[in-house]
Amino acid sequence: MIQQVQTKKAPKAVGPYSQAITANGFAYLSGMLPLHIENGTIIGTTAAEQTEQIMKNISGLLSDLNLTLEDIVKTTVFLDSMNSFQEVNEVYGAYFSSHKPARSCVEVSAIPKGALVEIEVIAKLN
Repeated sequence: MIQQVQTKKAPKAVGPYSQAITANGFAYLSGMLPLHIENGTIIGTTAAEQTEQIMKNISGLLSDLNLTLEDIVKTTVFLDSMNSFQEVNEVYGAYFSSHKPARSCVEVSAIPKGALVEIEVIAKLN
């Protein structure tokens, strides 16, 4: 069964897509931007600050599914520049101690709303 996830614990989708979908024992979170939950504005002017907000938004959405960061099996990090790789890595890494999900990281030409970072997640449902 496929179910759409809608929560007030994460920013609203900025397009015609769901915040997340659950299917076959997994939660597929759409790419998360560093948006303020209530007004949808970008939080942070650096890749590190934006990564911090994204991780908070991801945690909020996961909590609505009774999940934590420990349930994440795969992430994809999109950067507007690989020059931000190290600062994003430092913030991202602080959220994962012994549990380290599989990850891809790619540079893209642009991210919606002019963000510097976007992260999508796949998590195992309990």
